[in-house]
Amino acid sequence: MKAFGEGFEQVLAGAKAGAEWAWREIYDAFSPTVLGYVRGRSAEDPEDLLGQVFLQVLRAIGSFSGGEDAFRGWVLTIARRRVIDDYRRRKRGPIVHGTQEELEAAGPAGDTEREAVGRLQAAEALTAIRGLSPDQQDVLLLRLVAELSLEEVAGVLGKSVGAVKALQHRGLVALAKRIPREAVSP
Repeated sequence: MKAFGEGFEQVLAGAKAGAEWAWREIYDAFSPTVLGYVRGRSAEDPEDLLGQVFLQVLRAIGSFSGGEDAFRGWVLTIARRRVIDDYRRRKRGPIVHGTQEELEAAGPAGDTEREAVGRLQAAEALTAIRGLSPDQQDVLLLRLVAELSLEEVAGVLGKSVGAVKALQHRGLVALAKRIPREAVSP
């Protein structure tokens, strides 16, 4: 999923030079993915964590080199590290926050009954994902929310592609056992 395509180099150069327009474009392009990831990982305050991620991006962008795919992976690596820091700071298991916001953001507008069922399914899926191991959560959220390739996920997590495939497979098998068939039927 490319937000900029050929224009990424110009946006990156603008951001490195401190151009407000470039930062706005970077934030607009990448913040929904980062927010979805940190919410999926049960961050205590997802919006605050989002701000921390982009503050770190701002501080370190001068050291970044690469294309748009590498940049997305770099930003998500920072997000993952902030999530880990958040867990360590809390020194206890993940807490489910933002469920109402997630429900409001899930599903297309339109038919009220379909909308309600879609929101319920999204909430059940998110709850099921949160019951997986942290590594499985990372893999599934980075693959499904951030739409990263196996290779990109491996780079973000510092694991081999084979390990990512195995985590994805085990996570999906565990999800299949956790989510009732009725919750995923059309």
